Amino acid sequence: MSEERERADNDSLWKEILEAYFPQAMQFFFPQTAALINWERPHEFLDKEFQQIVREAELGRRYADKLVKVWQIQGEEIWLLIHVEIQAKSEDNFAQRMFS
Repeated sequence: MSEERERADNDSLWKEILEAYFPQAMQFFFPQTAALINWERPHEFLDKEFQQIVREAELGRRYADKLVKVWQIQGEEIWLLIHVEIQAKSEDNFAQRMFS
């Protein structure tokens, strides 16, 4: 299996996990941000809106990025861009790729 295909498969799995356990993931990885979110209101994954944004990007397809609409405790709607990157081995251009 090619490295790009393997990355796509792994990223797809993490995207599914992120969607299934979004509140728990936010509380684990970003507890200060999670504390500002009103979890009694439903969050919404904005896949269609996100695809419109990335469609114009020149950097290629992004697999594990998610755009999520949440509501703050004060009642304001905000959108969070979540990027999941799992590294199994060292990669020389990792920092540049993450910056991009």
